[in-house]
Amino acid sequence: MTYEEACEKLGRYGQLHVLKYYEELAEEQKEALLAQIDATDFSVLSTKEAEVEKEVGRGTIMPLSAMELDEIEARREEFTEIGLRAIREGKVGAVLLAGGMGTRLGSDDPKGMYDIGLTKPVYIFERIIYNTMEVVEAAGKWIPFFIMTSDKNHEATVKFFQEHNYFGYDKDSICFFRQEMAPASDYNGKVYMEEKGKMATSPNGNGGWFISMQRSDAGRKMKEAGIQWLNVFAVDNVLQRIADPCFIGAVIATDNASGSKVVRKAAPDEKVGVMCLEDGRPSIIEYYELTEELMEAKNEKGEPAYNFGVILNYLFRVSDLEMILNNKLPLHVVEKKIPYLDEDGDLVRPQEPNGYKYEQLVLDMVHELSSSLPYEVVREKEFAPIKNKTGIDSVESARKLLQKNGVPL
Repeated sequence: MTYEEACEKLGRYGQLHVLKYYEELAEEQKEALLAQIDATDFSVLSTKEAEVEKEVGRGTIMPLSAMELDEIEARREEFTEIGLRAIREGKVGAVLLAGGMGTRLGSDDPKGMYDIGLTKPVYIFERIIYNTMEVVEAAGKWIPFFIMTSDKNHEATVKFFQEHNYFGYDKDSICFFRQEMAPASDYNGKVYMEEKGKMATSPNGNGGWFISMQRSDAGRKMKEAGIQWLNVFAVDNVLQRIADPCFIGAVIATDNASGSKVVRKAAPDEKVGVMCLEDGRPSIIEYYELTEELMEAKNEKGEPAYNFGVILNYLFRVSDLEMILNNKLPLHVVEKKIPYLDEDGDLVRPQEPNGYKYEQLVLDMVHELSSSLPYEVVREKEFAPIKNKTGIDSVESARKLLQKNGVPL
């Protein structure tokens, strides 16, 4: 992008102040700022539909029945064959959301590089690739594998995979792409500058993965390959099955627009989002939004009505995702403390929220579609999230579950 093109783009959105210090910058800094302007979606700042997240209300919440383990087991052979056929025909791709860092684990590296081994190195990325390889071997076909990184960890992630020879995966079947960044602004929608040559930005939320993919080389590769279904999942669950043929087959066989792997909640107040219907459409309600009445509600079996928590492992039909993209996802505007340069060019670190960050959420992708299949999996076999170093959902708990499933550490 040239300086003139940057001026034109910023002018459209009333953000010309971004170039205030341009002439003071070194050539390399100028190039970096122009590249950042080119890559940033400023349209989020002018949307009138966005509301501060804490003020957004929910619709009418009703239970959504899950496909439970006994039904899955009874139809496993049927579902698995349908899923394997779709994989063999090249209709299925996998998308790993891996833009995060291992900060909460005490690491400065990308989260997927974290070593959870006890007697030998065992990396989070390694476990995810090995889990996918099980399906590759069963299908006899490489699954196109897209890895979403971030500005912070892209180079380190790509280098890590290269150094480890992609953990045995076909390197031509792996495609890295960066998550798009959204600008952070003051309450009037003016972008903050965190340095004289750098805008304050943040990732566009876990619902921004598809638009980020579409605008990158990954989108072109997806179209050229004729992929019809995408299984999207988070980096931190080291036990999850990826491109699970039975899951894929169940969603296809039941003619659902999407599918979500779920586990039975360990406790009524467990901190997981749960599948439900909201105003008659599939939705996910966060744990902190569950009222006591909803937690105590029972279904026709006398079991908790809102008992299945999502594990961020979804299956979407590409044609539906393209429709969502055209209609635009809801924008979540969240108040945050954002470091910024003041009028004198000095860095200020605010003690209170001073502006907005803008995010799209994957749960809104589920809600935009007409149907979704909550698909139950066995918690101890498919849910070992690593969010903390110790305690609940930690490196410690994941190691125990891996060992319980016969994974040598």
